[in-house]
Amino acid sequence: MTPPVSEHIIHIRPDQSWLRIDWAGLWQYRDLLVLLVQRDFTAKYQQTVLGPLWFIVNPLINAAVFTILFSRIIGIPTDGVPPMLFYLGGQLAWNYFANVLSTTGNSLAGNAGIFSKVYFPRLIPPLALCGSSLIAFLVQFAVFLVFWTWHLVATPFGAALHVGASLALLPLLLLQTAALGLGVGLVLSALTAKYRDLQQLTGYLLQIWMYATPVIYPLSRIPEEWRWVANLNPMASIVESTRLILLGTGSVTPAGLAVSVLLTVAVLLGGIVLYQRSARTFVDTV
Repeated sequence: MTPPVSEHIIHIRPDQSWLRIDWAGLWQYRDLLVLLVQRDFTAKYQQTVLGPLWFIVNPLINAAVFTILFSRIIGIPTDGVPPMLFYLGGQLAWNYFANVLSTTGNSLAGNAGIFSKVYFPRLIPPLALCGSSLIAFLVQFAVFLVFWTWHLVATPFGAALHVGASLALLPLLLLQTAALGLGVGLVLSALTAKYRDLQQLTGYLLQIWMYATPVIYPLSRIPEEWRWVANLNPMASIVESTRLILLGTGSVTPAGLAVSVLLTVAVLLGGIVLYQRSARTFVDTV
């Protein structure tokens, strides 16, 4: 005897608020979220020779270039940290942020065909992109740990490395990084739905933002009187805090962290409002 099939009814109603998140819908479509995470991760380097190895090769090449150009040639100090380790540590949070921002920035336009045919919570695609970027982060973090361990056991700098209780704060920094990247990405996605030229400007935005963030230089190189300007960049405190936890060096203040968290929350809430407002009418205007 065939078991009865449970009836599944979806009630589609207009949201009362643009800030309202359909938590029940997100949970109901969690299987779709997982599938999209897998799809986005495998599709990024599909039909390439190295495949997922690019997640390892890219940060290594960048760190090597930064070491030669900024440390050896230009002579930018790295607060006593071996340059390769310094740049790998700085790239951890930044690469995750950049990946989340650049991919979620095309969430509406990139999924227009699906949105017009099937109903599911519109926040599913950007959240899935955060998940696939997290996998890339974990791969790159493993690469960093290899270099970190080697310096710990085989170089004089190893005496300055230790694992403390502050390591428990790393997931919170990772969550803030994802929230900031998602917030900015949702804003760009909402604007790109109407102004497609913004897709071409995202790369320039990230490039400028990276040089304004202490990824290739320590925050301590910025004069004290201008440090408050740097702290207006939420990623500055995130990158410095990551280095402080992993490498024991970084210029972090409670005020800078507070500003970073507050700006992250504001950007995320603003991104959700703009994204959900645009998602209501986007399919009708494609």
